[in-house]
Amino acid sequence: MAVVINQDPVARFIKYWLPVIVYAILIFHVSATPGEEIPSLFPKQDIVAHLLEYFIFGLLINRAIKSYFPGNSFGMRFFWVSFIGIAYGASDEFHQMFVPNRYCSSVDLLSDSLGVFIATFVYTDMKKFFLKHIPVPHNN
Repeated sequence: MAVVINQDPVARFIKYWLPVIVYAILIFHVSATPGEEIPSLFPKQDIVAHLLEYFIFGLLINRAIKSYFPGNSFGMRFFWVSFIGIAYGASDEFHQMFVPNRYCSSVDLLSDSLGVFIATFVYTDMKKFFLKHIPVPHNN
């Protein structure tokens, strides 16, 4: 995705960072659900939910960071996406200590972290895949 240098900063923020913020609010809202209100659908659903939740969060963070810092190396982006995702995951686990029948879990934080890590690799590979395999129409 090409970065338009002269793009309005507000429009750019809305396009790239607002989805990250809205999703973070959604995570907070879901985490505020008391434990007894969460249906048990299958074994280890908590781990799967955290992985998926933070995988999506990681994709959104990757997209935002890549758009603002397109020249950064993969390692630098991996660091910042991981830092933001894990810091938010830790704050989310802390928040759950104050929700009835919820608790702070290192396993949940590990699942959050794994989701963010996987998202960074998938985001990078998705972009390579689409650039390589999806034909771009040419203006004739």
